Parts: sequence; structure tokens; C-alpha cells
Amino acid sequence: MTVISKYLKKHTETLVKEVGLEAACAITGKSKATLGRYYSDAEEHNDRFMPVDAVALLEDAAGYPHITAALAELRGITLTYNEGRRNTPGSGGVNSDVVALSQRFAMLMGEYNQSMEDGKITINEAKRLLRETLELQRVLLDMKLHLEEESV
Repeated sequence: MTVISKYLKKHTETLVKEVGLEAACAITGKSKATLGRYYSDAEEHNDRFMPVDAVALLEDAAGYPHITAALAELRGITLTYNEGRRNTPGSGGVNSDVVALSQRFAMLMGEYNQSMEDGKITINEAKRLLRETLELQRVLLDMKLHLEEESV
């Protein structure tokens, strides 16, 4: 399996798990087994990826567009949200974002410190670090939007 395939499958798994497997089945009309194949790293499923319409439905239900963001990152593209799709609508502006950014960074560093106690990062620890990194990314996106608003 290519590095890109592994990357997309990990983000597919993250998306399905954020929405919840049962809910993802209901939203997409796919079975648990079918959804599992989309993010399975088993050799027989190397060429199976989630259809774009299913991705769109799940990302609409999720708090973050995991697969869209992964595809953008692979191309070196930065995503921004429009006003109606903010992660934290009505938040307090840049000052609140700076506080949230500090808190999220502290949480990420806490997870990292805990993960490195034994000198190596396990798969579960890496997943926790990834979740915190995604949360940090969301705060940065909100901060960017607030700064864009203030510069107009």
C-alpha cells in the first residue's frame, strides 16, 4: 500500500469514528463491513476507498472534514471555511482564540509528555496526539477567520 493510501485510510477511519459507526452506516446506507473495508489496511482492501458522495455526507455530519483536509494537505493546499461553516460560531474573537490556542497547545504538550515517558510513542498515543493536533488546527482556523474579519 502506498503512503498516500495509508494516509487516506487513516483519515477515513478517523471520520467514521468521529461520526460513529452506527450513525455512519445510517448516513451513507453502507454496512459496517463495507465502511470497515474503506479504512482497512489489509492487503485485499488496498484498492478500496470511500466514494466521494459518502465522504461528503459523513463530513457534513462530522465536526471536521477529515478526508477533504487530508486531500488538501497532500496537494499542499490550505483550506478555509466560509462564515456559515465555522467550528465555533459566535466566539469572542482573536483574544478568545489566543486563550483557546494556549490551552490546546498545553493539552498537546501534556499528551506528548505522557507519551514520551517510556521513550516511544505507541499507536494509541499517536492517535491521541493526532486528535489534539486536529483540535489545535481547528483553533488556528478560527483565529485565522477572526483575523481576516478584523482586517477588512
